[in-house]
Amino acid sequence: MGKLNFLGAGPKIATILLPWLALTIILSIFYKGHFSYISENPKAFHIAGVILLVFGLVIYASTVKLLLKGLKETKLVINGSYYLCQNPLYSSILLFIIPSISLLLNSWLILTSSIAGYIIFKLSIRKEYIELEKFFGDEYIKYKNATPEFFPIPFNKWFR
Repeated sequence: MGKLNFLGAGPKIATILLPWLALTIILSIFYKGHFSYISENPKAFHIAGVILLVFGLVIYASTVKLLLKGLKETKLVINGSYYLCQNPLYSSILLFIIPSISLLLNSWLILTSSIAGYIIFKLSIRKEYIELEKFFGDEYIKYKNATPEFFPIPFNKWFR
């Protein structure tokens, strides 16, 4: 057995998403009034943004730790955040970290980065799935069929 590609679809997604995100942040800063949720920047937005950011970073960091351990041991990771969805790294960024930036900067335009990122994810992830299926076989297929792809709400696991 060889080694799995640690980066997966990440570089392909980042190549498009990061410039898009940077552009939305720059436009949001320079044209603040055009993209604001509301004209005043309430404290509640900042508090919600900080909570989402901390939550997203904790999920991201714990997922990286699990992934590195799985790669080192050459085993399929299906616990922790991987119990909730197949792609917790991508979902933590697109569902928590980018929306937190949107709230902190009071800009709905930044949320378009999450939408664009999800579309890029869907277009780029197939090759990673093929590699995992070849590498882990039936174990991966069983996990894939039982676990949501992106949104971390595993109803089918909870209501068996």
